[in-house]
Amino acid sequence: MGSGDPFGNEAVQEVAVGMGGIRTAGDLVLRMQLSRGMKINEAKAYVAEKLGVSVRALSDCTVMREIRQDLDLGYPMPEAGAAKGIEAKIRIADLLGIRINSVERFKSKTALQ
Repeated sequence: MGSGDPFGNEAVQEVAVGMGGIRTAGDLVLRMQLSRGMKINEAKAYVAEKLGVSVRALSDCTVMREIRQDLDLGYPMPEAGAAKGIEAKIRIADLLGIRINSVERFKSKTALQ
């Protein structure tokens, strides 16, 4: 997974969270664990609340694909026009109310132009 891959961390996230990475909500849960120091159950509850679903639905790839498409949060093999890379990360940061370093760097660079 090269640096040009917008989902390059998916394998790491999938292993770390064990929830399917970007196919489900594993990446979102992991972000809460890392950014806010939440334990996994607390992170799952937080993400489920933000998405308006049950904690159980977070690991259902069919449900989560629909949610990720509706909210344009990025998902594997996105259709034309769907959010990818930094655009998806911006939406994730806004949804979860967190700072993502790459998003902040992107915003600061675009503000300079």
